[in-house]
Amino acid sequence: MNSAQVKIIKQTVPVLQEHGEILTRRFYENMFKNNPEVKGFFNPAHQQSGTQQRALAGAICAYAANIDNPTALSGAVDLIAHKHVSLGIKPEHYPIVGSNLILTIKEVLGDAANDDVIEAWTAAYGQLVDIFVEHEKRLYQQQKAVHGWNGFKEFTVINKVTESSNITSFYLKPNDGTTLNAQKPGQYITVRLNIDGKPVMRNYSLSNAPGDDAFRISVKREPGISADTPHGVVSNYLHDHYQIGDNIEMAPPCGEFVLEIPDDHKTPMVFVAGGVGITPVIAMLHSLFERANAATRPVYLFQCVRDLKVLPFANELADLAERHGNFHWKVHLSEQVAAEHTFLGSLHYDRFSRASLDNVIERQQPIMLHACGPAALIKDVAMMIQVRDQPQDTFRYEFFGPAQAV
Repeated sequence: MNSAQVKIIKQTVPVLQEHGEILTRRFYENMFKNNPEVKGFFNPAHQQSGTQQRALAGAICAYAANIDNPTALSGAVDLIAHKHVSLGIKPEHYPIVGSNLILTIKEVLGDAANDDVIEAWTAAYGQLVDIFVEHEKRLYQQQKAVHGWNGFKEFTVINKVTESSNITSFYLKPNDGTTLNAQKPGQYITVRLNIDGKPVMRNYSLSNAPGDDAFRISVKREPGISADTPHGVVSNYLHDHYQIGDNIEMAPPCGEFVLEIPDDHKTPMVFVAGGVGITPVIAMLHSLFERANAATRPVYLFQCVRDLKVLPFANELADLAERHGNFHWKVHLSEQVAAEHTFLGSLHYDRFSRASLDNVIERQQPIMLHACGPAALIKDVAMMIQVRDQPQDTFRYEFFGPAQAV
């Protein structure tokens, strides 16, 4: 890109901020109409709720604002590149996105989208494609080297276990008999199903301890909230139709939300999990406690759920608490429903808050925090980190939904 084009891109930032969601909504409408073959890459629930459009609008604005310094977006690029690799996005898919993006810019900006603006955005998109293609090439190579395959191959369901009233675990082994190499704790895989003659793909965190002889995904049955928000097509299909002995296509582990442990042996490790956000966290806990120096630092888990009926992995976490005296397991229930239950941890009939953390770890005490759950919970935890004056690199997070940052 030349300097004149960079200047034009930066000048469009206010316009994008004003019309970004309209532009991205129209973009998806155009792409699904002009190229319906790409629909399988997207979750319709995210489309209908608007979260996908808002995430893309934010990403476009961020890219435009940093067009002369794209390295400032390296974290976001890594996150999105992992998502692309998990779904099998290849260089030949990018022209589809590009042509529909430029078409939509012309439609939404109207007369303001003159030739110079279109040329600038065409060049900007080309620069972005180069960044992603190169990064994704490295990720595909790493995936192949570690796990032995790219794309999808068949696995068999060897066990199916109810974890709570709405979460079921599926244990999966490859049909080709190969040994599974350990995923990084916190990573996810992609399953591909054929539903009503159409391929659909979804990401699910691996909840098993890295190095187990089978992968485990723990799937929450997603109900439809309203007529405008459909139920989770894939999650319900897995719950209702997949049994022991059935085959399922799966891609290798991906994801950059992985366990990070400080070099010292005393900094407290803190995990915050909301609902099904416990799935990558429990894999991290297993990995952490398998290490030789696991007992030298305090480990805290704040598990946030609606009520005890939807509390997953209770027995598994109780076993960890029984075996590791430095593991402090605290369950926060958002609904004030009394119930008989025995915990080796502690039960709290309130929402997780800043006080929940400050009551067990002094605000001046450095911590390493990993959090996974709904976007609102992650934003609250991010504010806690700011108040505690923690360095940003001591906070790792992921929430389930379209890729974005807090």
